[in-house]
Amino acid sequence: MKLLAFELSTEACSVALWVDGDVRGRHEIAPRRHAELALPWAEALLAEAGIAKSQLDAVAVGRGPGAFTGVRLGVAIAQGIALALDRPAVPVSTLAALALRAVPLGAGLVDARGDDAGDRVFAAIDARMREVYVAAFAFERGIDGGLHPRPLDDARVQPPDAAMPPGEVTGWYGVGTALAAEGGALRTRLAPRLRAVDADALPHATDVAALAHAAFLRGEAVAPEQLEPAYLRNQVALTLVEQQALRARRDAGAP
Repeated sequence: MKLLAFELSTEACSVALWVDGDVRGRHEIAPRRHAELALPWAEALLAEAGIAKSQLDAVAVGRGPGAFTGVRLGVAIAQGIALALDRPAVPVSTLAALALRAVPLGAGLVDARGDDAGDRVFAAIDARMREVYVAAFAFERGIDGGLHPRPLDDARVQPPDAAMPPGEVTGWYGVGTALAAEGGALRTRLAPRLRAVDADALPHATDVAALAHAAFLRGEAVAPEQLEPAYLRNQVALTLVEQQALRARRDAGAP
C-alpha cells in the first residue's frame, strides 16, 4: 500500500510517505510556514521513493484538534490531492497520532510487575487562549500487528485546571505541549499520576501514516468530500479587546 500523510495541526509541519510498511518523512517546527513547505516536501518524498502520485492508494491527514489554520490547511491539501487522483482520504485524530510519541517513553509495554501500567497515555496539546486539547488512550495491537492507541474518553478542549485522565489510576505517560504551557502548571498538577512525560512532543506525519494504514485496512477511509476537521471549539481566536483584557489580567496576577 502507498499512502501520503500530512500533519499540520500544530507548530510542526510534517509530511510522510508510507510504501508497503516503509515510511519516510519530513518534520520541522515551522510556525506559519506550513503552506510553504507541505506540498514541496510531499513532492520530494515521492521523488525520493520513485513513486508517482497516480500510484498512491490513499491520502491521510491529521484532522485535529489543533490550530485552526493548520487543521484547515491540512484537510484542504489532503482533499485536493485525493480528489485530483480519485482516491479515498483517511482522517486520523491528531491526539491519537501524538499518543504514539509515548512509545519511546515505554508506553505500550507491560512493565516488570506484569501489569498494564505502560499502556495508558494522556495526550495534551496547548490550545492557546488558556485552554488545552486532551484525550486519554490505551495501546492495543492493531489489525496490522502494530501498537495503536485506543481512545479511553472523548477528545475535548478545556482549561488546564480541569484537564484530567479518566479514573483514579496512576502510571500515565504524558505527551504534548500542554504539559509545558503556563509554566508547566498541568504537568505539576498531574505529577502524582504521571509515570513519564515528554512535554516537547508534537504529532508526526509518520505516526499519522501508520494509523491511517491500519484505518484503511479496517475500511475507515472516506470519500474526499466527506473529510472533516475536528476543531472542538467554535471560537478560534480572541478579539483585540479580549486579548487586551487577558493580558491585563495576567499582568495583575489574576487567574
